Order: sequence, then structure tokens, then C-alpha cells
Amino acid sequence: MQQDKQPDYRPVVFRDRAAGYAFLTRSTATSDRTIDWDDGETYPVVDVEISSESHPFYTGKARTVDSEGRIAQFERRFGGGDQGPGTGENG
Repeated sequence: MQQDKQPDYRPVVFRDRAAGYAFLTRSTATSDRTIDWDDGETYPVVDVEISSESHPFYTGKARTVDSEGRIAQFERRFGGGDQGPGTGENG
């Protein structure tokens, strides 16, 4: 593997400002800003809009789809569906 062609892989802090959550991991992401971490070291920090701490799916605040309600709404709007082809005496 040629070292001069590979991106620099180093410790980076990713920070979710909306949730007040940050985690240290290794990445090739770059940033001009730095943060002093709990271990006393200074690391580059990358601010992200959403993380597992603020994403609705992971926090349990995701909106669930009521499929039965959608079917009832469809039948109210377009008819019950029991008048389709093949449902009569000759069908």
C-alpha cells in the first residue's frame, strides 16, 4: 500500500450540537476546529446535523404509519373495493 496516496486516518471527534452529544472515533474527515477531549488531548472536531442521539428512529420518536387507517381512508375515498371484477354472479 502506498502511503502517499492514502488519506490521513486519525482520531476525530464528531459532535451533534442539537443533542449535545460527541464521540471520538477514527476517520479521514478533516476540520480546522479542535476540541479538548476528556483524555486531555486535542482533536479535530466535525459538527454533524444528526446522529444516533438525535435521529427520530433511534430515539423512539419516529412517526409510525397506521396502515389500517390508510386502507380505510382509501376505501372511503375510492369505494369499498367489493364491487371489483369477478365478484358478481357471473364473475
